[in-house]
Amino acid sequence: MRQPKRRKFRKDFKGRNRGFAKRGTNVSFGEFGLKTIESGRITARQIEATRRAITRHIKRGGKVVIRIFPDKPITKKPLEVRQGKGKGNVEYWVALVQPGRVMFEISGVSEELAREAFSRGASKLPVKTVFVKREIEL
Repeated sequence: MRQPKRRKFRKDFKGRNRGFAKRGTNVSFGEFGLKTIESGRITARQIEATRRAITRHIKRGGKVVIRIFPDKPITKKPLEVRQGKGKGNVEYWVALVQPGRVMFEISGVSEELAREAFSRGASKLPVKTVFVKREIEL
C-alpha cells in the first residue's frame, strides 16, 4: 500500500474537503480515465483494491496509472481508552478527492474493455465516478 516515506509532521488536523478539483482534471497519461463526481476520502487500501480489480480485468493488455496518492494521515485512539491524553496514533492514510479529479487512467486497451475494468474498479470506491476519454489536443 502507498504512503509517504517521510513527512515534516506526523499528524494532521481533520480539515474540510470542499470545492472542486483545481488540477488533475484531464486525462494526461492514458487514453481513458476514471473521474470522481463527488468529494470524499479514499484510503490506501481502497486505491490498492481498485488497482487490483482493474489490472486483473485488463490482464496483460494495457497500462494502469494511479493519479492520486494517500498523503493525509488519519488518527484513531485505541478502543476503551478515555478521551484526553493527546491525539491518537496514525491508523491509516487517505487521499482527499474533489469532484472532477481523474483518479485512474488506462492506455493500450479497447474502450469497452476499459469501461468494464473501470466499472469493476469503481465498485471498490466510496465515491461516484464517471468514465472519461482523453480529449484530443489540436
